[in-house]
Amino acid sequence: MLRLGARLAGPRCLLLCLLPAVLRAQPGWEGRPKPLPCQQSPTKVSCKGAGLHTFPEELSQGVKYLELSNNFIRNLSESRMQGFGQLEHLDVCFNQLEAVSGAALAQLPQLRSLLLGSNRLDRNYLANGRAFGLLGNIEVLDLSANHLESHMAGWYLSSLSTLKKLDLSGNRMTRLPAGIFWGTPRLSELNLSNNYIMEIEEGAFGALEELEVVNLAFNSLHCISGFSLRQLRVLNLSHNALELFVSEEGEDPYLLQVLDLSHNRLLYFPELPRAHYLTHLNLSNNLIASLAPSSRHPAAFALHYDEMGRLNGSSGTAAGLTHVADLDLSNNQLQLFPFAFFHGLRSLHKLSVATNCLQDITREMLTGGTAGDSVATLQENASLSVRSLDLHDNLIRALPRWFFDFLPQLETIDLGSNSLQPCESQGGDRGGTSGGDPRGAGPCTAFYNLPHLKRLSLSRNNITRLQPYAFNQTSLLSLDLSENKGLSLPKAALGGLELSLQELWLRGNQMGDGTAALPCLGALKALDLSGNGLSLLPAGLFCSPLESLDLRDNNLPALAEPAVASWSRSLRVLWVAGNPFSCCGLGWLHTLRAARVRLPDLDRALCAYRHRRGNFSAPLSSHPWWPCPRPKGSLAALVVVLSILLCLGYGACCLLRRGQKPPGWGALRGSRVGGFAPHPKGERAAKERPADGDTKV
Repeated sequence: MLRLGARLAGPRCLLLCLLPAVLRAQPGWEGRPKPLPCQQSPTKVSCKGAGLHTFPEELSQGVKYLELSNNFIRNLSESRMQGFGQLEHLDVCFNQLEAVSGAALAQLPQLRSLLLGSNRLDRNYLANGRAFGLLGNIEVLDLSANHLESHMAGWYLSSLSTLKKLDLSGNRMTRLPAGIFWGTPRLSELNLSNNYIMEIEEGAFGALEELEVVNLAFNSLHCISGFSLRQLRVLNLSHNALELFVSEEGEDPYLLQVLDLSHNRLLYFPELPRAHYLTHLNLSNNLIASLAPSSRHPAAFALHYDEMGRLNGSSGTAAGLTHVADLDLSNNQLQLFPFAFFHGLRSLHKLSVATNCLQDITREMLTGGTAGDSVATLQENASLSVRSLDLHDNLIRALPRWFFDFLPQLETIDLGSNSLQPCESQGGDRGGTSGGDPRGAGPCTAFYNLPHLKRLSLSRNNITRLQPYAFNQTSLLSLDLSENKGLSLPKAALGGLELSLQELWLRGNQMGDGTAALPCLGALKALDLSGNGLSLLPAGLFCSPLESLDLRDNNLPALAEPAVASWSRSLRVLWVAGNPFSCCGLGWLHTLRAARVRLPDLDRALCAYRHRRGNFSAPLSSHPWWPCPRPKGSLAALVVVLSILLCLGYGACCLLRRGQKPPGWGALRGSRVGGFAPHPKGERAAKERPADGDTKV
């Protein structure tokens, strides 16, 4: 047998080696996976990620939308394009496309949208560019991420007179030469982001009279001078290296509505004197230290902020921005709050000056006024229409009372990461004056008697004790006091918010049971108490109709039954992980589950139990078995009952051994339902029973 096997081993190996060659010789066999089927409808076919290496065949006639993205197609040739004369949209993104023949595109006379992003069109750009000249009706073209350099992109665009939307993002362009867009005069949207553009030659956009949207983000531009694209509506120049932005002077206003100059190196406010339609302006993450008027001389860029009030032209730049509603100046180097500049922005509703160098706010900066000017005069000159103000992450120690007088419509203010201390309202529940200097020079800030204020954040302000009625008569809906470590919260601190407050954030304050007293907040729906040291929940919360509650990372062994019973009617989501729950006191968990309360972190929550002289923990979601000690009273009662039963059983056994029936035995038998007829032998035995006192020998 061994010799026979050895003799057959050689031919068998030879057949196995020849098998792939035999299979390759069969017609239609290929050494690649079979393409996945395409999803078809009467006018739309999607072959996305189908493993195609060539243009698909045998598709239904009349297809207008064809998606071939995420495949392995290397060329578009005329032999594969027959029968697609009605095609209007073709997506070949994320392939290995290198060549596009003119004959192939000539068979697509109705094509209006061609997406070729993330391919290799830099390899045959001369032949491909000539083929693009046959796209007579193209309106949308995507050439992103094709390793195109500036001259390659210009060649592709040389004769696309009908093009309206163009995407050249993610290429290797370093400059925009004059005339690069002469072949695309009807272009309205242009994406040039994520390139290496350092220079825009004069006249590069000269032929684009219909251009409205330009994205030049993530390039290497250093200067924009003589900006003259007045027809633009959206311009994104973020993430460049701009130090200068100056618009071209003229009588015609700019139509610009959205301007993003964030993440640059601007030293001053951009000069857009006639941008009357601008509504959104983003100047965040720059080096702006002054909002004084700019100068064309680089030496004058870094004007000192105290000179601003003496410059009559300070309102000139802002005067042309009367429609700006959203202004972002965060992450700059401003040291003073520029009331005078913002006064010219009469439509300003949302303002961010977060992460700057703002310190104390003084009255001298208001339109050049002095301390002797009346508040009414200053308010008339500098009142702002801001509704949302972000001042977080600054160096503010106190806000004077008149600060809020100049913001009569303020609804939301973020003052996180400062050094503010709320004042006490001396009038108690009736309101009153500041606990510090009424002129606003004291160490605290009065947050009461602000009827329009709805949302306030004082997180990370090192507040150690909240004074009574600190937010009285404000109608606050949301209050954030998170990450004020060691915060003491007396019951009267939130006095006046019982009927209005809906969201309260007390996260990471390290509060204990004696420092977190809350009143009955009848409108509270969302509460965050995570990151504290609570072993008992504040009793004032039991009457709140909570919908969202975060109790993570506390010292809670259980949740109080009154609270759970109250919240089970309104609570929707509860976080509980990070607490030392007792496995023998999980009645609250069963109640919440029965009420279908969602517990997103239940798989990370643990409970502790003791078994065989050891302490153990188990996940709340695993439903393990653990021994729980019974109450002492219940155990004593059980011992008494067992003792009585044992005594009764022992007595009954003794009587039966003596031949006597236990007392009441006959009565028990005779009292049965339905009764039994007296046995004849029983009657005879009764007759023969001796009389009392007689003894039968």
